[in-house]
Amino acid sequence: MIEKNQIISAVTDALSSNGEGIVRHEGVTFFVPYCLPGEKVTFRVLKVKDGIGYGKAEEILTPAEERVRPVCPVFSRCGGCQLQHLDYRCQLRFKGNVVRDALKKIAGLEISVPAAVKSDLSYGYRNKLQLPVGADKEGNSVIGFYAERSHRIIPVSDCPIHPEWAGKLIAALGRYMKECAVKGYDEETGKGKIRHIVVREIGNQFIVVLVSASPELPNLRYFEELLGTVFPRFTLWLNINDKNTNVIFGKKFLLQSGPGFFEGEEGGIRYEAGPVTFVQVNAGVRAKLYASAVNALAADGDEVIVDAYSGGGLLTAMFAKKCRRAYGIELEEEAVRCADSLKEKNGLSNMTNICGKVEEKLSAVLEKERGEKLRLILDPPRAGIARSVLNAVLKSGIERIAVISCNPATLARDLGILTGSLTEREGELVKNPEYAEGGESGYYTIESIQPFDMFPQTKHVETLVVLSHKKPDSHISVTVNFDNTSLDKAAIAKRATERK
Repeated sequence: MIEKNQIISAVTDALSSNGEGIVRHEGVTFFVPYCLPGEKVTFRVLKVKDGIGYGKAEEILTPAEERVRPVCPVFSRCGGCQLQHLDYRCQLRFKGNVVRDALKKIAGLEISVPAAVKSDLSYGYRNKLQLPVGADKEGNSVIGFYAERSHRIIPVSDCPIHPEWAGKLIAALGRYMKECAVKGYDEETGKGKIRHIVVREIGNQFIVVLVSASPELPNLRYFEELLGTVFPRFTLWLNINDKNTNVIFGKKFLLQSGPGFFEGEEGGIRYEAGPVTFVQVNAGVRAKLYASAVNALAADGDEVIVDAYSGGGLLTAMFAKKCRRAYGIELEEEAVRCADSLKEKNGLSNMTNICGKVEEKLSAVLEKERGEKLRLILDPPRAGIARSVLNAVLKSGIERIAVISCNPATLARDLGILTGSLTEREGELVKNPEYAEGGESGYYTIESIQPFDMFPQTKHVETLVVLSHKKPDSHISVTVNFDNTSLDKAAIAKRATERK
């Protein structure tokens, strides 16, 4: 019997979708972080239940050829990265395999998936920094990242997947808090003030949001002076979040300095972003992903594009430049305001931005454009596409659609519904035993699938899928017997056309 804290020596079989090593021993499947396939390792048993176990690596006895030295000194303690010990080319193959395995396991779709498109920067690529601020057991303020599956903050002075400015910002915030006696927020006691700092870079301009449990922070002007030594141009917001919640932002934003919003440029499109506007964190990979999406759906310029979950409107605008009309549907009001500003700045009169839930707005747009050369792109949050939206898409029979997803599990579920490989029985989604490999009539078939490495050194992957509608077979076989009488072929053809 395997017991807690037991030391086991075994060989790692594979990697899980979370990047953990999978080790099988005496009928138990263990998940052990920071171990690679083929490595002989020793690990400490942390937990075993119902044939599943979790372990902590003690020693790598025979390192794999793919193993590399992690760049970050807190890699094995911080929960931000999972793959710094794996050669980057292998990370790309791993992410393709994660998508492939999710499609097979969840949706029953056996599809060949290529390696992820690489990021030109495997470190220093993130344009957004999001740091929790809190207190340790002694009550000292800490700035860092959460440990894996925990709200325990691992202090950091820098982060290698962010640019150089990240370390300077951490130092500036630490100095402000120390010299002005401002404490980090303690989740257990509710004491302290600063909860998070969030920074977004837009074209060497920086949107800084300080999240506080209280609107009363001493000498914020001094913090602005410190920010001025880090960033060439910045704007500072104070966000008030006094709720006992895991949600980072509260509802109240107070502008402290600067314009509040900054303008960027990509693909010939000028766009605007604010403190909560969604922009992909890796600019280089974002450009590759968006270009692929536009090429897939806007082939001849006569299309009408609907961009669901459209954020600040950057991708919608790229479509508007290439096609007849483009619609963006987005829930976040600030993002829609940015999209409207983008529309004006770029003179895109054929672009329409709609504020609201996709599940409430999509059907009306599809009905309005019925008969046009409709194309749809869906870029949902991690929870995936709402079921009512999927039903509306299936009902519409749009000829060609694309899905961008940051979650292989919900992507597999949604593709299962769109392709018909999943069906609902007694309120649950199950694999459809009647699903044919060539696709189900009235559903969609997958034309192409391509992962993109938006998040190097982590388990996360972005995926673009292009689908086409499989129309119902409307052909029937008819045998007609004629006698030798003379036939008016023109009249017959006309009557057939009228009754078609």
